[in-house]
Amino acid sequence: MRVVSAREAVDQACERARVQNPTLNALLTTFEDKARRQAEAVDKRAAAGERLGPLAGVPIAIKDNMCLGAPYGGRTTAGSKILANYSSPYTATAVQRLIDAGAVIVGKTNLDEFAMGSSGENSAFGATLNPWDLERVPGGSSSGSAAAVAAGIVPVALGSDTGGSIRQPAGHCGIVGLKPTYGRVSRYGLIAYASSLDQIGPLGRTVEDVAAVLNVICGCDPLDSTSADHEVPDFTRDLDKPVENLVIGVPRQAEKGNHPAVAAALAEATKVFAGLGASVREIDLPHSEHGIAAYYIVALAEASSNLARLDGVRYGHRAALKPGEDLMDLYCRSRAEGFGAEVQRRIMLGTYILSSGYYDAYYTTALKARRKIKADYDAAFAAGCHAILMPASPAPAFKLGEKASDPLTMYLEDVYTVGVNLAGLPGITVPGGLADLGGGKRLPIGLQLIGPAWGEHTLLRVARSFQGATGHHLQRPPGC
Repeated sequence: MRVVSAREAVDQACERARVQNPTLNALLTTFEDKARRQAEAVDKRAAAGERLGPLAGVPIAIKDNMCLGAPYGGRTTAGSKILANYSSPYTATAVQRLIDAGAVIVGKTNLDEFAMGSSGENSAFGATLNPWDLERVPGGSSSGSAAAVAAGIVPVALGSDTGGSIRQPAGHCGIVGLKPTYGRVSRYGLIAYASSLDQIGPLGRTVEDVAAVLNVICGCDPLDSTSADHEVPDFTRDLDKPVENLVIGVPRQAEKGNHPAVAAALAEATKVFAGLGASVREIDLPHSEHGIAAYYIVALAEASSNLARLDGVRYGHRAALKPGEDLMDLYCRSRAEGFGAEVQRRIMLGTYILSSGYYDAYYTTALKARRKIKADYDAAFAAGCHAILMPASPAPAFKLGEKASDPLTMYLEDVYTVGVNLAGLPGITVPGGLADLGGGKRLPIGLQLIGPAWGEHTLLRVARSFQGATGHHLQRPPGC
């Protein structure tokens, strides 16, 4: 293995960004000059024999719903026109921990506006394209982070996951994506979509890379009241430990209605784990069918509340006041101009859900369903499962625009991922193979592993065993 300097690694990332990004639209902002200066500083410290951080010189991109202050300039848009000119005065805790570990931030990545989307098409700054097929979506909402890693621009990136926004695009782009346990990683500096569901996590080409980043970003943070004071192990320590005698559960609800290539990948994965000495058993998650409905009630209600602060007066896009208009007119036009159609739809639905007379019928009922969904997962782990295996998505990446006119069909793309957020559990997507669509086109299939709360250590070990036994992670998009 050739050892490269930090400057070489950053130069390569910047060069690939210049070549790939005009087509992919994965990065909204790049920091070439600043990144090179940081890389040179790392190299000087290394030459002087100084102690370096665990990620010293590693080029990393972060999703543009995480605040990044000086010396980077601070622009944080969340993929929205309403924040197009917003400059953050501070840096998100997870991002600051990367910087403190020596990582070099080379850019901020595109996303569905305010992380509301499953395709990467909802950004105010244009859709991100899938490196495997430029006519298809990369998944969302961490579309730019997934595409940047898959295209080889950066080895790892940060995303956020509210209902599958790390795991689903990781699957569509053929990389690894981890959503940690709720509270494992600080949300301070993450622009909130749904506060009880959001969680920051890493995307990378290998399980080892994702584990190394998780080591750095997780841990209690006094600036985030939902950050848990829980022990942080070395997630890289036992990655190569055999999975003999571990129990892998496969929900019967995850074996129906899938694309043939997804069904085949799931079947192959069960054989792989059995061959590794794990025990594979069928389990039942009886309330999983209510996951989509419960998720889109809880998430939209919280989004309506969180985005109320973006009124175009205190900060954000502000419409020009017209003669005869009052303050309410200014608020309404500023938000109508600043928010995209999907965000407006979700705010309106969330406001309706929370309105007088409907709160109990919708929101309270969804919270009850959420509790039952969590109880299903808890029962599976209590019965001996060490991890649960299912697809990340029911089908490979779909074509751009294919589902844009049918929001419900788009929402169903998250059928296998939302339950993890509702239950607050960790989940990881690993490459599960390629779907042959004919005509020389092949698309990645993502498989998802879910663990008990605070079970990332074992979950990463299980994912690493599958990665080592299959080599699917070695597949690269054409030209990458």
